[in-house]
Amino acid sequence: MQRLYLQFYATILVVLAVFVGAAVLLWRVADDDNRTPQYLDVAAELTGALLPDATAPRTDQQRAIEGLQRKLRFDIALYEPDGDMIAMAGKPPPRFEPMRARTGWRRGPGGPNFVLQLPDGRWLVARQVRERPNPIFWIAAALGLVAVAVAIASFPVVRGLGRRLERLKAGVDRLGGGDLSARVKVEGRDELAALAASFNRSAERIEELVAAHRLLLANASHELRTPLTRISVAASLLGDAADPKTRESLKRDVAELDQLIEQILLASRLEALPTLERREPVDLLALAAEEASHYDVEVDGEPVTVSGDRTLLRRLVRNLVENAQRYGGGTPIEVSVKRDSDCAVLEVTDRGPGVPEAERQRIFEPFYRMAGAAESGRGSGLGLALVLDIARRHSGDAVCLAAEGGGSCFRVDLPAT
Repeated sequence: MQRLYLQFYATILVVLAVFVGAAVLLWRVADDDNRTPQYLDVAAELTGALLPDATAPRTDQQRAIEGLQRKLRFDIALYEPDGDMIAMAGKPPPRFEPMRARTGWRRGPGGPNFVLQLPDGRWLVARQVRERPNPIFWIAAALGLVAVAVAIASFPVVRGLGRRLERLKAGVDRLGGGDLSARVKVEGRDELAALAASFNRSAERIEELVAAHRLLLANASHELRTPLTRISVAASLLGDAADPKTRESLKRDVAELDQLIEQILLASRLEALPTLERREPVDLLALAAEEASHYDVEVDGEPVTVSGDRTLLRRLVRNLVENAQRYGGGTPIEVSVKRDSDCAVLEVTDRGPGVPEAERQRIFEPFYRMAGAAESGRGSGLGLALVLDIARRHSGDAVCLAAEGGGSCFRVDLPAT
C-alpha cells in the first residue's frame, strides 16, 4: 500500500528539483545571451584604442599587454593578423588559428576564452582567470540549500497530515469491525478535522440507533415472555375435556415462540459482543453426545478438545440436531466428531430431501427459509444463522454439503487444541 504522506512528500521534492533545475538553466541561458557579438565588437575597439599601434615596437606592446593583464586579471596574448604572437602576459593561451578565428567567446577548461579582432587586424586572445567560482554555481548551491531546507521543514508537516489520515482510517476500521464506541481525535481546523468530526457524529448516531434497536429487541422479547407464560399455564389447565390435538398444537406453538425469543436474545447478545466472553477447554465429543441424548440421537467419533464458550457450543449442536429433526423427514440422524489435521470436525447428517445447491449458502442467512419451510411455517430462520455465527466466533466455519446417499450434511470446523 502506498503511503499518502510519502506521495505528498515526493511531489514536493520533485517540484523543488524542477524549480532548481529550471532556475539554473535560465541563468545559464541568460548568461550566454548577455555576451552578444555587439558587446565584443565594442570591446575590440576599446582594446585597440588602449594598445599601441601595430607599428609600435614589440617591447611597448608587451608592456601594454602586461598592464592590461594586471588590470583585468586575464591571461592575454596579442597576435599579428597572420597568427604570429606579438606579446603575452599570464599563462599561455590555447592554440590560436587566425584562419578559423572570429570575434566571439567560448568556454574552456580554465574559464571563458575571448577572441577579439582589433580594428588594425591584430588578434587579442584573453582567458579569464578563475579566482572564485562562477556565480552560477553559487546560485545553484544557494537554491539547493533552500530546496533542502524546504524538504526538511515540509516533512514533519506532511507526516503529521499522514498520521491524522492513518488515525482516521484506524477509527473507520474499528467501527467497521463492530466497535461502535470508536472515535477519532479532532485535530486542527482544516478539512481533515471537519472529516474527523463528521465521522464522530456519524459513529455516535450509529451507536445510538443500534443501542435503541437492541433495547427495543430485548424489551419486546421480554414482554412476549409474559403472555407466552400465561398461554402455557392456560394450556396446562385445560384438562382432559379440551381437544388433545388443540392442546398439543398450542403447546408446540408456545414452545416454538419461546425458542424463537431465546434465539433472538442470543443473536442480539452476540451482536453486542465483538469477542467471546469466556474460553475454556471443551471436549466436543462429550458435549455433542450430552446434547444429542436429549433427542435420542447417538454420537460417534473420537474425543477432540476445542477452546471456546461451552454454552455457545452447546447451542450450536442443539440447533444442528433440531434442524435435522425438523427437515429430515423423520429419517435417522447421524452425528459424528473427528479430528482432521488441526481441526475438530462436527458433522450432523440427515436423510431428508436435502438442500438445493443454490441455497446451501443462503440458509445460513438470518430469517431465510426455503420455499417448502416457508409454506409449512416451520422454523424461524435463525437457528443456522446462529450456528454460523458461533462457529466463526470460535475461528471456525460451518457449511452445508450433500450427504452421500441423499440428504444433507452440516459440517462445522473448529480449531482443535
